[in-house]
Amino acid sequence: MSLGILDLWRQALELLVWTGGPFLAVALAVGLAASVFQAATQLQENLIAFAPKLAAIGAVLVFGGSWLLSQLVTYLQAIGEAVERVGRYGY
Repeated sequence: MSLGILDLWRQALELLVWTGGPFLAVALAVGLAASVFQAATQLQENLIAFAPKLAAIGAVLVFGGSWLLSQLVTYLQAIGEAVERVGRYGY
């Protein structure tokens, strides 16, 4: 499979969204829930916002880590093939 530099760049940006998106979405949702909880109870403790986010991001890593790693490995293999092709054929 022959990939040009623009295809690799597009894949890198897609990979960034697909691998970073779950972490960002979970942190946003948990942070919003923690903020609503703090507003409702009038507790202004930093740990109430930080600890649930840390636990949720850890859960995303545990449950989705193998998928994320396989995506990264697949992309790095494509990069390696492109580097080999450029070194061997010059394009």
